[in-house]
Formats: sequence, structure tokens, C-alpha cells
Amino acid sequence: MTIEIGALLRKARVERSMSLRSLATEVGLSPSLISQVETGKTQPSVSTLYTLSNFLGLSIDELLANDLEVGAEDYSHSPSAGMSRRDHQRPIQRGQDNPRLEMDNGVIWERLAISDDALTEPILVTYSPGASSSIEGKLMRHGGHEYAYLIEGELTLQLEFETYVLTPGDSLQFDASRPHMYFNHGNAPARGVWHVIGRRQQNQSLPVAPEYQISVARRNISAITSAIDALNAMENVATN
Repeated sequence: MTIEIGALLRKARVERSMSLRSLATEVGLSPSLISQVETGKTQPSVSTLYTLSNFLGLSIDELLANDLEVGAEDYSHSPSAGMSRRDHQRPIQRGQDNPRLEMDNGVIWERLAISDDALTEPILVTYSPGASSSIEGKLMRHGGHEYAYLIEGELTLQLEFETYVLTPGDSLQFDASRPHMYFNHGNAPARGVWHVIGRRQQNQSLPVAPEYQISVARRNISAITSAIDALNAMENVATN
């Protein structure tokens, strides 16, 4: 189920009585880019989506809204079969029902099991070869604490001025207000499960300081070459 995100972002902007120009000024994006996103002419990068959704107060559930009906054939043992998720929170969400958002530069989000009162926002994230969370080469910041587990492929995390290369089985955690960026330098898709905890309680934009607006293409990427290096690197992430 592919989600068209532009209409939802436009609705949230209009409900706040904001013009394209005023929103662009507040979040540091161009009016033309926001207009293209709202009309579906372009898909936002991860960093652009976080910037807009944080400022407009939209949760991941609202971005990846899913009002599919629950069929009795799929949930024959559930007493609530046939009810929509507005009436009951489903214990099971089938893979084909995952709300899916395809963003610019080959990044795909799939919202996992949805709950109206969930404290976390679980997402299956895929980075295609060459994909990154920001096509502008700028690090992003947002509210909450970010956790991830890499299932397949290889993914590089730039966290402030440090870089870490993750391989299948690696996991990470950090305060998401720290400037960060993901990119896939490999030849195969990188896929993992992400959880962002507490973003709804910190739903204001966090502008990236100029010193962190670094072009990744100009930085050397140092690979983690052993399990000990990976452990030490993850300890550094937790303690920095």
C-alpha cells in the first residue's frame, strides 16, 4: 500500500493557516520544493520529511495512515474480525497491508504494526544502493531516541563527526537530536527495523547548526573492520 504523502502535508499546513512561503521560511526549505512535495511532483528525502512533519506536528502513524478494513479471512480467530482499525487495534498486521512510503533517492519506509497509543514508531527501512537520508548532504536532527537493527546489506551512519559502518546483525541507538545521516555505499539494498521513541513528545524542528551542514562526499568514511571495533564504536555512540 503506497502512500501519497503530499496531500497530507498540504492539509496540515492549510489547517495551520500557513502559506507556502511562511512554512518555507520557518523550516529553511524553498517554497518551490515544498510545493512540489505537496503536489506529488517530487518525493521528499528523509531529512526533508522529518523537517516538515516535525514542524507540522505529524506522527509517523499520521504520515503513514492506514484505514484498511480487517477481513475475517485474515483474522478468523479474532473476535473483532471485520472491524476497522479505528474501532479496534489489530494484534496482527499483514505484510501486504504495510503502509509504504517511497522517498527521494531510493529510501523506502514501511510502517509496521500500528497502534493508536504506541510509544514507539516501528518502521522497516530500505536504502537502495547509493541512497541516503539526505540528498542535500546535510545531517538531520529530530526529537526522540533512535534505535535500529540492520537485517541485510551494509549501511553507513554519520553521527556528528563520527562514521560507523553497520553490517547485518549490528544495532544502534542514539539521541536523535544529535546531527546524523545514513547512506548506502554498497551494491545491494540495506534493510533494517527502526524505532523512534519519544518523537511525539519532542515534535519541534531542530535546526542543524552550520558546522554540521557537511557535504558527505567531501568526508572520508572510516570502516569498522571487526566485531571489537563495532562494539567500541557503539559504546562511543552511547557515551558521547
